[in-house]
Amino acid sequence: MAHVDLRPASTMKLTHRIVLGAGLLTLPVTARAAGMPQLDFSTWLTVSQVVWGAIIFVVLYIMLSKTGLPMVASVLEERAARIAKDLDEARAAKISADAGMAEADQATAKARAEAQAAINAALEDAKKAAAAQAEALNARLEKQLQDAEAQIAQARASAMTALRQVATETASTVVTRLTGVAPDSVRLDGAVASALAARGIN
Repeated sequence: MAHVDLRPASTMKLTHRIVLGAGLLTLPVTARAAGMPQLDFSTWLTVSQVVWGAIIFVVLYIMLSKTGLPMVASVLEERAARIAKDLDEARAAKISADAGMAEADQATAKARAEAQAAINAALEDAKKAAAAQAEALNARLEKQLQDAEAQIAQARASAMTALRQVATETASTVVTRLTGVAPDSVRLDGAVASALAARGIN
């Protein structure tokens, strides 16, 4: 921002010169036109008018230099001070705004990083929970499968035992009815076992 430099002393001097120049221009020294008696300096009336005009001008100039021009200078000084103060306040406000923007950017970046970290942590926790649940489910299913296999094996063993017993009793009954003599139990068990083994039944 450009710096405003108002110089009341120089302004007052320039004003003095302008007023003095204007006063000198009002003196009809060089305005001697032919046929204009009011500009004829050979008469005492014209000279008295010029003298009184100069006196009045000097009096007005002194009055202005003592009263009006200092007031103008003070106003200019006050205005310059107010402008300088406003400029300083504007610079301070800009610096404060820049600092606030920097803090806001930092806070936004920090919040974004924290949010991303929280999201990553939540995803990691969800993955761990899902893995734990899957592991627990797999363990439960494996146990159920083992239990089922054990039950199947037990049921098969029971069925095989019952089948052998039924086969033995049936064979004994058939042999007894056909021959009228009860078969040897040892030989009958061996024959039933061989028959079952031939069919792949242990």
